[in-house]
Amino acid sequence: MSKTNVTRRGVLKSGAVAGAGVALPTIFTASSASAYTNEPTGDTVTLGFNVPQTGPYADEGADELRAFELAVEHLNGTGADNGMLETFKYADGSGTVLKGNGILGKKVQFVSGDTQTKSDAARASAKSMIEKDGAIMITGGSSSGVAVAVQALCQEAGVIFMAGLTHANDTTGKDKRANGFRHFFNSYMSGAALAPVLAKAYGGDRKAYHLTADYNWGYTTEEAIRASTEAMGWETVAAVKTPLTQTDFSSYIAPVLNSGADVLVLNHYGGNMVNSLTNAVQFGLRAAEANGKKFEIVVPLYSELMARGAGSNIAGILGSQNWDWKLENILGSRYSGTNAFVQSFGTKYGFPPSQAAHTCYVQTLLYADAVERAGSFEPCAVVAALEGFEFDGLGNGPTLYRADDHQCFKDVVVVRGKENPENEFDLVEIVEVTPVEQVTYAPDHPQFAGGALGSCNNGA
Repeated sequence: MSKTNVTRRGVLKSGAVAGAGVALPTIFTASSASAYTNEPTGDTVTLGFNVPQTGPYADEGADELRAFELAVEHLNGTGADNGMLETFKYADGSGTVLKGNGILGKKVQFVSGDTQTKSDAARASAKSMIEKDGAIMITGGSSSGVAVAVQALCQEAGVIFMAGLTHANDTTGKDKRANGFRHFFNSYMSGAALAPVLAKAYGGDRKAYHLTADYNWGYTTEEAIRASTEAMGWETVAAVKTPLTQTDFSSYIAPVLNSGADVLVLNHYGGNMVNSLTNAVQFGLRAAEANGKKFEIVVPLYSELMARGAGSNIAGILGSQNWDWKLENILGSRYSGTNAFVQSFGTKYGFPPSQAAHTCYVQTLLYADAVERAGSFEPCAVVAALEGFEFDGLGNGPTLYRADDHQCFKDVVVVRGKENPENEFDLVEIVEVTPVEQVTYAPDHPQFAGGALGSCNNGA
């Protein structure tokens, strides 16, 4: 299906300012005491899909947009099947109230924008969707810098933000907002899941060298991995920041072998990770020895898309994922919904979905379901429906949207690059799935210090 064509609404700008100054379209009746930003008054509702269509995370963005389009088909009942609408269920075992007839009977439309993996561009794109297109919910993104910026904008504007692929602790830590929700896991969870696996695989006496993307995701991932590995005996010998725009990491890789380190931790994602890993292999790190040990490389945040880009260089490298398309086949019904999504996505696009696609599809369904349960698109009603919400059947096992910080808690997947993959879509193997109890932390954990959730904002 081609992208939905949304007719831009011919509305007068009210000039009203919500929060920090987002001018909002007057598409509600002035006499309505309960009016809120972009309240849908016709027979359609518009969602805004804000993804990186250019930049280092463009591969993830393309898969996110595919998943969003599929979610809209399922919500409107126009897909080849119903996907996860058939498996989505609540903690009491009952199924979702979504019936494939839109959201509250309104047909779902969407507009999309390019974040460019840049915070300013992402805010501008989201602002346009809210002001010009009447989007009542914004979702997407593959960068925590983008997520934090757009989440703040949505809080100001009085619309819901359902975060896409954002892994930094900050998104539901110091920069959390009442109008924002994150289904994706975070840096702390990666550290908690990976540390025991790394200790078992490589031992407790290791010296680590970190290369870290120079923005909030890189910082919190480095902090989480350092804290978890140092607690089990590893020593951090160096931590070097690298620009997000970097494409050749040779100058950063060259000093590693003379540093005394025997592990390189690549706190990189997307194209950055593909390029830095390729450079590391070119410099001989995969074949090297240091301190009497085989040199190892760790990639804390993994994806099948990154593995595809890295090719054979990914073999044997450990990391963590939010979800994997093989989960239900390998580990059974606890991860129900996985196969339903994989079948729908595969039928439409001809290949299995990435974790980026899964996250964005699920966030769209979770928003729609919350609106249906609330009986309203009003943001504060949606917030109330999502806070403390427990659900299952969306591929991750039993999941909780914690009220304290709007972070989802669920099992975390630890993976490793396959040594002998059978095809280009099956490049990682599941090493273990870390139970949710092992990755759960208190809302006031030091890695999430600062900031306040605040109150929900209905905007207009």
